[in-house]
Amino acid sequence: MYKFLTFFTLFLLVSFHANAAPPKEIGEFGDWIAYHYKETNGDVCYMASAPKKDEGKYNKRGDIYVVVTHRPKEKSFDVVNFVAGYDYKTGSEVAVKIGNKTIDNLFTSGDKAWAISDSTDKELVAAMQKGDKMIVHGESSRGTKTKDTYSLKGFSAAYKAISTKCNKK
Repeated sequence: MYKFLTFFTLFLLVSFHANAAPPKEIGEFGDWIAYHYKETNGDVCYMASAPKKDEGKYNKRGDIYVVVTHRPKEKSFDVVNFVAGYDYKTGSEVAVKIGNKTIDNLFTSGDKAWAISDSTDKELVAAMQKGDKMIVHGESSRGTKTKDTYSLKGFSAAYKAISTKCNKK
């Protein structure tokens, strides 16, 4: 987790525009870490985690993580974003399994995957709050199938922290 934290924090610091303050950690909650920063358009709160286990027949893979973001000024809440550590196969979809629920219509672009709608984001977050683990299935641009297993321990507490900080009602 420390390697993930270091990478993720450095990544965020490098990717911020000059008009955005660097992220500050709100807290660590089980296997999730909550952050907050201010940008020109207002507050941004997000939480992130890295998988406990990543599987696939690959030689090299970059950093893997999932992020849930709130941007209250834009009335944008519960945006779920998966980063695979490789470029997804063009046109491929990502499937997420949490307990008995499977959400299999996430769209991909480059190394990222998102829900196709706000309602799917909310469905993902609701399932994450109730689940113990989340399994994400993807396919790389080279045809390698992957399976990443995330712990959802601390998800609800981290979600509450970002929702409180960014005034999600």
